[in-house]
Amino acid sequence: MARPRPALPAASEIKSLIDDRGQLKVHVTPGARTDDVSLLEGQLAVKTRAKPQDGAANDAVIAVVAKALGIAPSRVELLRGQTSRQKVLRITR
Repeated sequence: MARPRPALPAASEIKSLIDDRGQLKVHVTPGARTDDVSLLEGQLAVKTRAKPQDGAANDAVIAVVAKALGIAPSRVELLRGQTSRQKVLRITR
């Protein structure tokens, strides 16, 4: 049986969280049972099945955020939080 796809928040809701410098705060839960994106307390919460080894979870977060925004993953860059659950991404337009 196929896993259901996560319901992504509207791109406009995510874009409202991006500050004037193009930065987006993200709380990440690596190694989760399912991939999920939600809005919690003024920041984006991303759960990913990828393990936090060799940057796999960071790459998965970038891919999921890009998909939710409808942009290419090359336009999303990790600024801070390489080894932390609290990350700051730069979204280029």
